Amino acid sequence: MDRNYHVFSDGRLERSDDTLRLVTETGEKKYVPIENAEAFFLHGQIDFNTRLMSFLNQHTVALHIFGWEDYYAGSVMPKRGQTSGRTVVEQVRAYEDSDHRRRLAAAIVSASIHNMRTNVVYYNNRNRELETEISDLEAASARVDQTRPIDELMGVEATARKAYYRSFNQILSDEFQLERREYNPPPNEINSLISFGNALVYANCVSAIRATALDPAISYLHEPGERRYSLSLDLADLFKPVLADRVLFRLINRNQITPSDFESELGACLLNEGGRKTYTKAFEETLERTVDHPNLNRKVSYQYLMRLEAYKLKKHLLTGEEYDPFERWW
Repeated sequence: MDRNYHVFSDGRLERSDDTLRLVTETGEKKYVPIENAEAFFLHGQIDFNTRLMSFLNQHTVALHIFGWEDYYAGSVMPKRGQTSGRTVVEQVRAYEDSDHRRRLAAAIVSASIHNMRTNVVYYNNRNRELETEISDLEAASARVDQTRPIDELMGVEATARKAYYRSFNQILSDEFQLERREYNPPPNEINSLISFGNALVYANCVSAIRATALDPAISYLHEPGERRYSLSLDLADLFKPVLADRVLFRLINRNQITPSDFESELGACLLNEGGRKTYTKAFEETLERTVDHPNLNRKVSYQYLMRLEAYKLKKHLLTGEEYDPFERWW
């Protein structure tokens, strides 16, 4: 898989012959290879022009832009590597078929709860007392039913996530306690970390969907809306526990992220540049990790699992093969 590059400096990103050049506000020049790049994540205040966009489009590289409060602000996407009218037609048909949509949404919720539960079980087996949270997650999973309306399935997922977030206070140190999930803006360190990690997962799902002929705005669990890639929200729910949350747990419990990695601004608690660099480094290292895939009979990276998820959904829509959303098996 190609790799992601994160840019934290303020300045200008431009084409320089056959590579990219970052010119910082202090005049420092840094060269970034375009070869084997999956996407660039812009965390600083970066200027760029149409010449750069044409160059990125030529190499099918995406730009993911993060704004104030570490929020994902949007993406500048290259032309699709694949285009298929039939795929989009079948994707829309599945959305408009209420039974089909409910089946897909229920499958996503069930798998999402499974992946949350694997994290809680892992730490319960390491001397945390999380039996109540495990029981609540199992109860929520039992309520997932393909006949439930979408809003009720969303409610079941929300109930499960509340139980899941309660486990954080047992998993993490006393310095990082989660009273409740808040994100607009994040009022404390743990909410800030969750939001930042979730945004990275979402942006990576956008890149994964781009590699297929799927339309990222047509989704099944989350309602399609204006100015967002709602299919990425569906897929991100599957991977947030495995990627964002496991990175968060690891960094805090190893004291690699501390309260000194945050700053307060206009009522929001945000990662400072050092904190963002620490988190994104660990996140990218996790994306590059590999696991033995039981069906492919080879090792695949965590990053490829997201792309594989998009292909699985596409295959389901085109062939009718059952869609089994990603559930952590290792």
